[in-house]
Amino acid sequence: MKSWLIFVCATLVVPFGFVTSTQADNWPQWRGPLNNGTTTEKNLPVKWSATEGIVWKLKMPGPAGATPVVWDKHIFFTSADEKGELLLIAASTEGKELWRHKIGAGDKAVRGDEGNSASPSPVTDGQHVWVFMGNGELACYDFAGKEAWHFNVADRYGKLNIAFGMTSTPVIDGDRIYLQLLHTDAALVVALDKASGKEIWKQVRTSDAKAECLHSYASPVMYDDGKLKYLVTHGCDYVIAHDLNDGHELWRCGGLNLPSKYNNTLRFVASPGIAPGLIVVPSAKNGPVLGLKPDGKGNITDNTSFQAWTRPQNTPDVPSPVIADGLVYLCRENGVLICMDAKTGEELYQERCFSDRYRASPVAADGKVYVVSRKGVATVVKAGRTFEKLSENDLGDAVSASPVFSNGRLYLRGFENLYCIGAK
Repeated sequence: MKSWLIFVCATLVVPFGFVTSTQADNWPQWRGPLNNGTTTEKNLPVKWSATEGIVWKLKMPGPAGATPVVWDKHIFFTSADEKGELLLIAASTEGKELWRHKIGAGDKAVRGDEGNSASPSPVTDGQHVWVFMGNGELACYDFAGKEAWHFNVADRYGKLNIAFGMTSTPVIDGDRIYLQLLHTDAALVVALDKASGKEIWKQVRTSDAKAECLHSYASPVMYDDGKLKYLVTHGCDYVIAHDLNDGHELWRCGGLNLPSKYNNTLRFVASPGIAPGLIVVPSAKNGPVLGLKPDGKGNITDNTSFQAWTRPQNTPDVPSPVIADGLVYLCRENGVLICMDAKTGEELYQERCFSDRYRASPVAADGKVYVVSRKGVATVVKAGRTFEKLSENDLGDAVSASPVFSNGRLYLRGFENLYCIGAK
């Protein structure tokens, strides 16, 4: 419920500031140090089980699908508990809880075991951590657990009228935090000062979407290739790029919910995948996947000059795409992994990892692709143009959160425990 040139490990950080480095030891947001589901980490674990390869595990107060974030010796994650309270928890990389804070109350379960109000992932810059909950609570804390600010976005921007809660994860970049709030009663993109929570700008996001299509559970992403830089939001039948100065629309692309066979329940959950020169846009319910060039202007829905390729079906419904080394990986909700050529969109293979529901987004790391099923079975696939399964690892705990890699270790947030996997 997440700019690859910006969110890298800092060797020097000032309060509420951010300085980049070439290291990738930290995992500051749900899609990792590069904001695209990849990392430069090496020597990562390939085989483990519920009893083998586990450095430590930390009991969770309740379930959540939010991906943890890691910075140096700190891990931050969210949870609901048995009382329905929504929590932000800090732990050490040694597996000890450091502190916890109640962010809100009134947790709501979503479609049985599919999720709850603790679904958006935290984000950090190495000095502070920001947390957003499905009921609209948004807060900032320092690493010692001291609150910097806290408010509910519904009090400022109106009641959140969305069927399964606002699960979108914020993006931080520079001195700002960005939110997309797309629901029946409003479609807003906002930029806040991350130090104070004060509004910098608010942009109304127009759309001709109808019914449940007005609800988006996807997260915004930052596109930055060193020349172009903008915020990408996804929902209400369109993917849209926004200028960072005032939020105005740079380009939009539809074609994700065809008017000729309009689906009133085509809500977006998967977020776009990004790499220099390419934005991979999923839809929902076996709909299309678009490979877009990043330099569009205006409405590019029917402008093929800004479209690298189109895949007419087989979109991932919940897991977000990952692009690595010239390849695009799509993990469908049934465990089928699709590999495509990033430049042409040519399908290279379509193979099942493990037969189960899939909610976690795949991560490309160390020449491998890590794909985790809802039952907690992680399949490690060799990266490349042919399918080669390296291992299948059963954790024995339900998992909706995406894999996290930091300092040679893998962290998996299960419903029962947070697991640290790797060499002891």
